Amino acid sequence: MPDLDVNTLRALEEGIQDYSGCAVIISHDRWFLDRVCTHILAFEGDSKVYWFAGGFSDYEENYKKRVGDIVPQRLKYKKLVRG
Repeated sequence: MPDLDVNTLRALEEGIQDYSGCAVIISHDRWFLDRVCTHILAFEGDSKVYWFAGGFSDYEENYKKRVGDIVPQRLKYKKLVRG
């Protein structure tokens, strides 16, 4: 999500909270996710997908209980070889 001013962010949050349907939200803003998400679909290590009913803070706590306090590591790819 691009940087939004406070009034626009508040209007976006209210619009999402008032919406009766489903919305897919992708954001690095954990506080925003905590305020608007009721379920999390997380793409975790080793390409596993995990469904969690709850907000982001609850998901994060659940994740630490399930896998421990592991620091994410960047995947290493094979170099492309010209042949």
